[in-house]
Amino acid sequence: MDNRRLILLLIFSFSIVMLWDAWQKHNLPKPAEQAASAVDPVPKISAPAVGDVPSVAGAAVLAGASGQKISVRTDLFAAEIAAKGGDLVRLELSRHRGDGEAGGHFVLFDSGETHIYQGQSGLVGDGLPNHKTVWQIVPGDRELKDGQDALEVRLEASVAEGGKVVKTYTFHRGSYLIDVGFQLPATTSSGHAYFQIVRDGKTETSALGASTFTGPAVFTEGEKFQKINFEDITKDKAKFAQKADNGWVAMVQHYFVSAWLPQDKLAREFYMRSLGDNLFAAGVVLPVSEGKISVPLYAGPQEQDKLKQIAPGLELVVDYGWLTVIAAPIFWVLEFLHRFIGNWGWSIIVLTILIKLIFFPLSAASYKSMAKMKLVAPRLQKLKELYGDDRARLNQEMMEMYKKEKINPLGGCLPILVQIPVFIALYWVLLGAVEMRNAPWVLWIADLSVKDPYYVLPLLMGATMLIQTKLNPAPPDPMQAKVMMMMPIVFTGMFLFFPAGLVLYWTVNNLLSIAQQWQITRLIEGGKQAA
Repeated sequence: MDNRRLILLLIFSFSIVMLWDAWQKHNLPKPAEQAASAVDPVPKISAPAVGDVPSVAGAAVLAGASGQKISVRTDLFAAEIAAKGGDLVRLELSRHRGDGEAGGHFVLFDSGETHIYQGQSGLVGDGLPNHKTVWQIVPGDRELKDGQDALEVRLEASVAEGGKVVKTYTFHRGSYLIDVGFQLPATTSSGHAYFQIVRDGKTETSALGASTFTGPAVFTEGEKFQKINFEDITKDKAKFAQKADNGWVAMVQHYFVSAWLPQDKLAREFYMRSLGDNLFAAGVVLPVSEGKISVPLYAGPQEQDKLKQIAPGLELVVDYGWLTVIAAPIFWVLEFLHRFIGNWGWSIIVLTILIKLIFFPLSAASYKSMAKMKLVAPRLQKLKELYGDDRARLNQEMMEMYKKEKINPLGGCLPILVQIPVFIALYWVLLGAVEMRNAPWVLWIADLSVKDPYYVLPLLMGATMLIQTKLNPAPPDPMQAKVMMMMPIVFTGMFLFFPAGLVLYWTVNNLLSIAQQWQITRLIEGGKQAA
């Protein structure tokens, strides 16, 4: 009996340690070792290349963003393009609410005093325009009108050899993809173009003080998905696939991502650099053929079903940690349920019921053992009184009793043990899936991905846990009994800061467990009395 209680306590404690460790290590960059090969099948980009991409310091970025700008509005974006550099310096996502209580829409790209995040592009070579050039803005539409599928914004810059380079931004209705292209004059029909994302190194901090991964990432078919830490870029220790004929480069942050997505079978070179002032650039250099080039820029939410269709491996920016093998199916089921239910909170409740049904036989066997343990508790106490000084004889007599009554002394731990990976995986889903961001349930629960603002769900969860403790057989040891009674209080305190969706899952699971355990205990006690 004591051992079973001790193991149960250890499992609960270990689950919290695992959960905390998972939170702390969320999306830490994976070390990417580049495989050395005697034969390099990737076509090389001849100079000029990465070394010739112009660099600009943080103060210059702000200076460029403060000049002339044009505003562009579509069904998904409110964007600003600066004449200095022709850069995309502000991008507001009109279908996603901003963080905090300030309201408004979420701003992905920005050039404010506290946050810098821009999409830059240009041509490599003497006399060719780049992101330090002042472009001429061509007059035209600035708003995507009803019935219009695409909106094109044109900029022009003269070249030393004569003629003009035309830079275009093409926005599409219902899409977070923005095509960025260059058209070179006949006098300069070839060369190289670069497309980069500049961002400061600021990271987000969660309620418990942990930071989710923020930084650049590269994907190629050969090296797969590689995340790079800002600190490694500063120390020139970043390791990633630098040359390929496929893949993309991205800047990842919590819930959102921006990525340059060149077409496959085109030689490219990826690069990352520190610009100083806590600014970093991640980009790709591509050859210009036949005087033109166009590369899509994805800038939007990490919606997994759409990311899969946009580019290979792009869905990997949504990281569920080391329990992806469980978290990914959980999200798939949740998303499937949401299509019919239309509410993520009710979808979590239905998912909880489905998980409970899957593990029903295991739970039933566990609760039967616990009910029988409750019935034999007086006999166990008597054995303690008889053999309290002889631990070996006491354990032998207890094992004989368990065998005779067909009791598994560790049976009560199994449901908890099974729930731990599901619990942690669902935590990752709620933390990483942008679909859960600002997803309401009922009444005061306006966002399932953050804590309950009034702590109603954690308190309700604590109450259900207390009821479960009362249903379980009381430990013979008074100290152990006090520890078990403290468990609901301790867990309630921790759950105060967990996402509301996670607390909802645990609460519903507790309610279902209480009903199942009460029914099984009632049947076993009734059968014992009849016998």
